Amino acid sequence: MSMTVDPTSFAPRVARSLGRTLLAAAAATAIMVPTLAQPEVVQAQTRSVDAVLDSVLLADYQWRNIGPDRGGRSIAVSGVVGQPEVGYFGATGGGLWKTVDGGENWFPVTDFQISSASVGAVAVSETNPDLVFIGTGESCIRGNILPGDGVYRSRDAGATWEKVGFEDSDAISKIRIHPTNPDIIYVASFGKYSAPSEERGVFRSTDGGDSWERVLYRNDETGAVDLVIDRNDPDVLYAALWEAFRKEYTASSGGPGSGMFKSTDGGDSWTEMTRNEGMPQEGVVGRIGLAVSSADSDRVYALFEHDDGGLFSSDDGGDSWELVNDERRIRQRAFYYTHVFADHQDPDVVYMQNTRIFRSTDGGETLEIIDNGTHGDHHDLWIDPDDPAHLIDGNDGGGAVSFVTGQEWTDQEFSTAQFYQAVTTAHVPFHVCGSQQDNSTLCLPSDWNAGRLGNDDVNPFAGQPNSITEGSMEFAYVVGGGEPGYIAPDPKNLDVFFAGTNNGRYLDKYNKELDIRREVNPYPWFYSGEPASEMVERWQWTFPILFSPLDPDVMYTSSNRLWRTDDGGNTWDQLSPDLTRADPMTLGRSGGPITGDMNGPEVYATIFAVGPGKVDMDVIWTGSDDGLVHVTRDGGESWTDVTPPDMPDFGRVSQIDASAFDAGRAYISVRKPLLDDRRPYIWRTSDFGATWTKIVNGIRDDAYVNAVREDPNRRGLLYAGTNHGVYVSFDDGANWQELNPGFPDLPVTNVVVEHNELAIASHGRGFWVLDNMAPIRQAERGMTEEAVRLFDPPAAFRSTDGVVLSYWLREEPSEAKLEVVSLSGEVLRTFEPAVEGEERDRWSGAALPVEAGLNTLRWDLTADGWTAFPRMILWGVRTHTPTLPPGQYTLRLTVDGRVETSSLEIRRHPWIEDVTDDDMRAQFDFAMEIRDRVEDANQAVIAIRRMRTQVIERTEASDDRELREALHELMTAAGEVEANIYQVRNRSGQDPLNFPIKVNNRLANLLSMVEQGDGAPNDGMREVYQIMSDELQGYLDALEGVWYDELAAANERLAELGMEALDPFDAATAIWAPEGM
Repeated sequence: MSMTVDPTSFAPRVARSLGRTLLAAAAATAIMVPTLAQPEVVQAQTRSVDAVLDSVLLADYQWRNIGPDRGGRSIAVSGVVGQPEVGYFGATGGGLWKTVDGGENWFPVTDFQISSASVGAVAVSETNPDLVFIGTGESCIRGNILPGDGVYRSRDAGATWEKVGFEDSDAISKIRIHPTNPDIIYVASFGKYSAPSEERGVFRSTDGGDSWERVLYRNDETGAVDLVIDRNDPDVLYAALWEAFRKEYTASSGGPGSGMFKSTDGGDSWTEMTRNEGMPQEGVVGRIGLAVSSADSDRVYALFEHDDGGLFSSDDGGDSWELVNDERRIRQRAFYYTHVFADHQDPDVVYMQNTRIFRSTDGGETLEIIDNGTHGDHHDLWIDPDDPAHLIDGNDGGGAVSFVTGQEWTDQEFSTAQFYQAVTTAHVPFHVCGSQQDNSTLCLPSDWNAGRLGNDDVNPFAGQPNSITEGSMEFAYVVGGGEPGYIAPDPKNLDVFFAGTNNGRYLDKYNKELDIRREVNPYPWFYSGEPASEMVERWQWTFPILFSPLDPDVMYTSSNRLWRTDDGGNTWDQLSPDLTRADPMTLGRSGGPITGDMNGPEVYATIFAVGPGKVDMDVIWTGSDDGLVHVTRDGGESWTDVTPPDMPDFGRVSQIDASAFDAGRAYISVRKPLLDDRRPYIWRTSDFGATWTKIVNGIRDDAYVNAVREDPNRRGLLYAGTNHGVYVSFDDGANWQELNPGFPDLPVTNVVVEHNELAIASHGRGFWVLDNMAPIRQAERGMTEEAVRLFDPPAAFRSTDGVVLSYWLREEPSEAKLEVVSLSGEVLRTFEPAVEGEERDRWSGAALPVEAGLNTLRWDLTADGWTAFPRMILWGVRTHTPTLPPGQYTLRLTVDGRVETSSLEIRRHPWIEDVTDDDMRAQFDFAMEIRDRVEDANQAVIAIRRMRTQVIERTEASDDRELREALHELMTAAGEVEANIYQVRNRSGQDPLNFPIKVNNRLANLLSMVEQGDGAPNDGMREVYQIMSDELQGYLDALEGVWYDELAAANERLAELGMEALDPFDAATAIWAPEGM
C-alpha cells in the first residue's frame, strides 16, 4: 500500500494564549492530510451560525492551567545529535515538549497545531536537526490509552507542524530517520487498537515524508512495534511485528502474527528471524524489543515475550541467537514495557526498561539499576552517539535527562499530569482535586495563580522564563488514596477525604489534619491476576465515590452493585443487585496468551457512573461500563433498566449528571474508543429514562465524551468534556459549540461547575479553570450588539478574594461610573475610569475599565475609603476601606447617561461559624465611623496643604512686609496642627520607624485591625478609638481657631492689597506635597 501527499500551504493563523499573541505558520496537505492546526480558538466559535457565544465575547476569556508541575507519562523521547542541550519528549496526553537547556526547563511546541495530544513516537534527523517527526497514539497499550491521528512533520525544530498521513492508525510505535539522508524515513505503525486495519506494519518515505509506501506487513491484526536502523549501514534495518489488541474489556499480547525481521536493502525485502537458531522454536510470541549496536553491527539484542523468553543476543546480525538473561524483572507486564537499547560505543553495554532502567556492561548477563530517583515505569531511551553518558529517558513522569549515565536525572517539573477525574472542595475559593496516573491524589487551590493570567511576562506555552504553573507544588497537597480515580471530599469537614486506591487497598478515608487513613471499602475482597468472572465483587480501576448533593452524610460507591453509607464508611447498605450486563465474553482473562494482566483497568461489567438525585433524594441513576443505565425512584428498593434504545453495544457510561431542576431529568455521556468508535454520545431524559434524546449536534465526530455536566445556574446550559476539549450548549444539548479559548486540543476527563468558575481535569496537562462564568451563563444571541450590558454577578463571600463584576461595552464611552448602592439608596462605593496622566498609588483603589468589549473588575467588597493626600506615608495600615456586611445590594452602571442595574448578594463565609451577621454589621458600622474620622484628619491636612500652595503663590506675588508676616503667622499656627495630625517628617516608607506616628496613622491602623477578619469589634478597640477621636478633635478645634484668627487676619491684608483671599477648601487648588520623595 502506498500513500501520496500533495503539500499545499495555508495562511498563517493567530493563536491567542493568556493575553499574548503567538504567531505560527504551518502547512497542510490537500489529499492525505487535512488541515491539522486548529484555527485560533476564538475563531472556532464562529463556525456555527447559531452560536450563542461569538468570537468577540470569547476574545476576553482564557482557560488557566493551575498545574500541577508534576509530569505524566511519556513513551517517546529523542535528543539531537550535536546539540546536547536540546531534547524532546512526547506526553501521552499533552503533546510534544522540548528542552534547550539540558532538561532543566521544558515547554510544549505542538499546542494549537496538532489534533491529537497523545505523542507516542519522536525522531530528529541527525544531519538536519530542524527536521522532526512525531507519531501520535500510544503503543504501550494499557487501559487508559489515547488514540492518535497520524504522523506530523516539523521543518523548523518544532516551531510549526504539518500532518503527513496515517490518519487511520490509532498508534505510531516508532519513527526512524536515515542517519545520512533525511529524505528517507521509516514508520512503524501499530494500526487500530481493537479492530482489523490495513494501516499496519512498516512504512517508508523517500521524499521526506510527502508520500509513503508499506514495505513490511503481516496481516490486518498485526502491527509494527519496534524498528531500528544500523547507523553503520543504514540499509540494514530490524523490525518487530506484534499481534496485539486492547479492547474496553480485555487486552492481548501475542499471536501467530508476532515476529522479528531484518532487511539489508533499506526495506525493499525482509527476512524473518523469529525462529532462527537459538530462539524458541515453538510457542506463542508476543511483544519484541530490538536494538543493534553502532559499535559492532553484528551485535543485535532482542527482548522477547515468550514463555521461554528474555533477553537474547546475536553476534552475527540475527542469524543465530543466545538467551543471556531470563529474569522476570526485565520482561514482566510485557505489553507495557519490552524495551531494549544498545550503546553506540561498546557492544556489551545494553539497556532494558521496565519498572526500572537496567544497564548491563557484559551483554545483558548482569544488571545495574540506574533510574536513581527519576520516576518509575520506563518506555523509551535515547543514547547520545557522541557521549554515551548522555541519556534521555521517557517514563511515567515524563522526560528526564542525565549526563552521567543515570547517576542523577533532571527533575520532571512540568504540567503533563494525567488525571482520571476532578472534584472540587467546599473551600472558598474552592480547591480542585484528582488522582494522577501512576502517582498520587493531589489538590490545588483554584485561585493560586489567578494573578498571573494577565501578566505579560508569562508565556504559558513556552514555559520560559515564567511558566504559569511554576511553583504549583508549593500549594499542592495529597489527600490519601492512590492513582486510580475518584475523590470525595467530606462536605462537612475540609480535612476529610475519601479516595479510591489500588495495589491491595480500595477506598481510603483520609484525615489531612491528623495525617491518618483507614480502609472503608464495603466489600474489600482483594483480587489480582484472576479474571473478573471469578471475583466476588467487581471493582473497576476508577470506581465512583461521591456524596449526595442533598444529604452531606450520605456517600455512594459502586462495584457491580451500588453501596451507600451515612456514617463515613463504618457501615454500608447494598442498594442494588448487579446492574451490569456481565456478558461472559467480557469477564475473561486479560493480557494475552503469554503474560496475563488482570488489574483494575481490566475489570469489566461494573457500575462506572453514579448520578445521585439533586431534587429528590430517592432518585439515583447508575450507568455501567458495559452499556446499561438504571434508575431507582425509591432509594434503591427497586430498579428499572432505562438504557437508551440506541445505546451502542458495550458503550461505557462515562458520566451521569442528574438535573438540579427536575427530578426526572438527567444527562448521560458514553464512550467506547477501545471498541473502534470515537464518536460522541450524550443523551437527555426528562421522564426518568422512559424516553431519551441523543444530543450531540455540533460536537466533532471523533470527540468521544468523558463527561457531561449541567450548570445549576441556568436551565439548559450544559458542558461536555471530550477527547478534544470542552463544548457548551445553551439549548439543553440541541446544539453545541466549542468552549476552548486558549486551550490546546487536549483530552478532558471531567467538568465541574463551581461558583463563578468552570474547572476541568485533563488527561495530559493537569487541571484548568475558566474564570468569570457569569457573562457566559447570561449569554444570548445578539448580546454583543447591545451598547451596554451589566451582567448579574455571582454571590460574593466575605473573607475571600471578593467578586468579579462584568459588563459589556460596545464602544469606549466618554463618561462612565459603577456604583454599589445599599437598599436604602446610599452609595457605598464608586468606581470611575482612571484619568489620563493621573498618579495612582496604593490608596487610589481600582479604576473602572472602559474598553470596548467585555470588561471585568474584581471588587474586594469594601466601601469607599478615606481620602489620601499626595505622598502620604503611613505605617501598619493594610486597608483603608470597610468591608460591607452580608446583605443585598444594587450595582448601578452609568455609561454616557444610560443606566444599567443589577442585584448583588454578599454572603457570610460558610466556614466561619462563630460570627453572626449582626457581628459583621456592627463591624462595618464601627469601621465606617473610624473611616470617617480618618477622613476628618486627612481633610484637615489637605486643607492646610492647599492653603500652603496658595500662600506660596501670594508670597511670590507680593513683597508686602505686613502680608508676609501675617502669612508666616498663619502657616506657623496651621503647621503646628498639621504636625500633630500627621508625621510631616516622613519622606520614605520606613521613616515611621524613626519619627513617631501621629493620630491619623493611629486611627488608620485601628481601622486595619478592626477589618482583620470577620467579627464584631471588642471593647478595647472602642476605648482606643474614643481616645484617638478625642485627641483628633482637639487638633481640629485648634485648626478652627487658626481659620478664625490667623487666616482671617491674612485675608484682611490681602483684601487691602486687592489680592485674592486664601481659601483652604478650594478644590481647584493643588495640594502641596513635600519634595524629595
